[in-house]
Amino acid sequence: MSSGTQDVLLTQFYDAHHDWLQGWLRQRLGCRHDAADLAQDTFIQVVAARNVEQIDEPRAFLATLARRVMFNFWRRRDLERAYLEELARIAPEHAPSQEDRALILEALQQIDAVLGSLKPRVRQVFLLSQLQELTYREIGEQLQMPVITVRRYMTQAMRACWLAADA
Repeated sequence: MSSGTQDVLLTQFYDAHHDWLQGWLRQRLGCRHDAADLAQDTFIQVVAARNVEQIDEPRAFLATLARRVMFNFWRRRDLERAYLEELARIAPEHAPSQEDRALILEALQQIDAVLGSLKPRVRQVFLLSQLQELTYREIGEQLQMPVITVRRYMTQAMRACWLAADA
């Protein structure tokens, strides 16, 4: 299929479903501005996901994508809220600048995305190692797994971190 034909199909798909999706999101978010932003994010994923002519149930497909987009939106919002709460506890003279805050928040979102991409046990091993500074043996005992599995999970987690840092 030619690029021009695909563009026409995408435009028709967008025109046919955008208002419905934005209304669906507005009901769940309670904010028309956030709904408009997330509707656009959802349609960006439609473009990246597949050819629209292959979508049998457009509204079900859009709702599934939109739920994922909303989940990520809420995670980012919760992360930002937690960060701002911690900043409020810092004495003003020690608080980072607005630019540094933006950079820190971006880094936190990247870390959250990497951790979210890991399997739960891999993430758990990584966090026990990095945040609680447990040894591999201690992690193995706590999670009732062999040290070699802990080592393999840490390798997977570190690889994910390195790949994200290179991106």
